[in-house]
Amino acid sequence: MAEDIKTKLGRYKTAPFDSRFPNQNQTRNCWQNYLDFHRCQRAMAAKGADATPCQWYFHVYKSLCPTSWVTTWDEARDEGTFPGKI
Repeated sequence: MAEDIKTKLGRYKTAPFDSRFPNQNQTRNCWQNYLDFHRCQRAMAAKGADATPCQWYFHVYKSLCPTSWVTTWDEARDEGTFPGKI
């Protein structure tokens, strides 16, 4: 399974279609993938497992989210004021 994920990451170009977010506005898709990435990393760290599968969410949110949003969210997480549930 890890090899399959590494193969997909190697071929990654842009975020694929996600049927949960069928509209042109991809704001919620960006937000959800940002949360999923950090949730995945936390879960993998708790298990002591390799966090490579989490990189999929990272690539998706990096291609969808404006850099300014990500910077703001990262700063809020560092300060402990992030509004999302991670």
